[in-house]
Amino acid sequence: MIFLIIVIGYLVLLMSISVWKSFVVKGQDDFMVAGRSVPTYRLVGTLLCTWMGSGSLLAGAGLAARVGFSELWMAAGAWVAIIIVFFLAARVRRIAEYTVPDILELRYNKWARILGTIVIVIAYTTIVGYQFRAGGFILDLVAGIPEWQGVLLTAGFIVIFTAFAGMMSIVSVDIINGAVITIAVLIAVPLVYTTIGGAEHLTATLDPSHFEIFGEHNFFWAMGIFLPTFFLLLGESNMYQKFFSAKNEKSAKSAVLIWVIGTIVVETALASLAIFAFSHFNALPAVSEFFLSEANSERIILHTARYSSEVGVPLWGGLLLICASVAIITSTGNSFLLTPSTNLTRDIYQRFINPEAKGMFIVAFQRSMVVLLGLLAYLLLTQFETILAMALTAYTMVGAGLTPALLAAFLWKRVTVKGGVASIATGMGVTLLITIINSIMTSLSGEPLLIEEYIILPAASASILALIIVSLCTPPDPPEKWQKFYTKDTSLAEAMKEVKSEE
Repeated sequence: MIFLIIVIGYLVLLMSISVWKSFVVKGQDDFMVAGRSVPTYRLVGTLLCTWMGSGSLLAGAGLAARVGFSELWMAAGAWVAIIIVFFLAARVRRIAEYTVPDILELRYNKWARILGTIVIVIAYTTIVGYQFRAGGFILDLVAGIPEWQGVLLTAGFIVIFTAFAGMMSIVSVDIINGAVITIAVLIAVPLVYTTIGGAEHLTATLDPSHFEIFGEHNFFWAMGIFLPTFFLLLGESNMYQKFFSAKNEKSAKSAVLIWVIGTIVVETALASLAIFAFSHFNALPAVSEFFLSEANSERIILHTARYSSEVGVPLWGGLLLICASVAIITSTGNSFLLTPSTNLTRDIYQRFINPEAKGMFIVAFQRSMVVLLGLLAYLLLTQFETILAMALTAYTMVGAGLTPALLAAFLWKRVTVKGGVASIATGMGVTLLITIINSIMTSLSGEPLLIEEYIILPAASASILALIIVSLCTPPDPPEKWQKFYTKDTSLAEAMKEVKSEE
């Protein structure tokens, strides 16, 4: 009962902040980009919380429990990408508007904006879907609520929270969420390690491959889990939208530097906690109420929080770990729901249907999109068996469909409009095609064409090849098309006026 009380209390705190912030929202800038006034410390908190979602808490932790420290190849994809982002953050903030498709249209054309929006909506609602599933896991664990009911309750909370104040509420609560996540994980790791018997226990219960660089796999498997997170983060629309929210270029760049350190520490600690705790719970007799099978390894962090006394973590530590799990799920769900709703509002409705719409009317429209996408996310989660499968598919959709064209806008002057559009269409198309074929083949024969860990390899390769080949086979774009990405005094708002005037 105490666990349920703590979960409800924490959710009430978060919702109260969102309701309070809703009174501050006066228009589009407040709801979409928090008035472009977010300081460095809040930006760090919200970047960390957004990235540390159920992909880390459940999929990543479950993979670590099964394969060992080689799981960190999945996390390392993000670490390397964040270091690259450090050199782009100030430039992204400099041309600040609202969304990644804004950038795509500026550098390419309106079709790039439309295709980019489709990619984001599909991928991000999938990510939101597995936050709903993770919430169902928690409510089942702490209160015995049937998982499907827990999923609906989680979905309702995340949708309502996001609809109240958008980015204003997200950046306000994420500083709390970030602190809770960091403290809880860093406290739990040494306690569990010491209680279960340290290195002696681990070497006796774990296969030696758990401590090898590739585990039982090889370099291609490592790249199969490295590249989806690497490409996802480089094209991560939440990240760019939060850079747009920063009060200035310096805040954006400083936040990235702290963010990479925090991400490395917390993700390594999460993987370690999963490995240590699973080595204990999985080694118990199968008849034990605390036993956790490999099939349920994605629940290892939640299992550790609920039965913390079994691994030497005091009750308050278990409660803190449950709060951290709630923080991870809600913060990621909120951010990944806000971004596609912003895309539909800004990049479709406001750009093509009703360009004159503004103020609180746009806020109301976006709130309706939040509800619609919440429903879509719930429907999508029924199409995947595991959270890892959902995560890798979503990561690949963004990484192959968006990242090559987006990075080329900032880094390759020779990329052309047709090359960028071809890259987005190819990456998205290959990912969708393989996913659909996998679903059909799995239902017919029980075996997919290509497991989720490897979809990124053909999808990203095809996207990059399309980008390069089509660009080199088409005439170079005029300097005015790409200069905006290299000139310090050019704002995206001014550039977009030029784009629209040319149509």
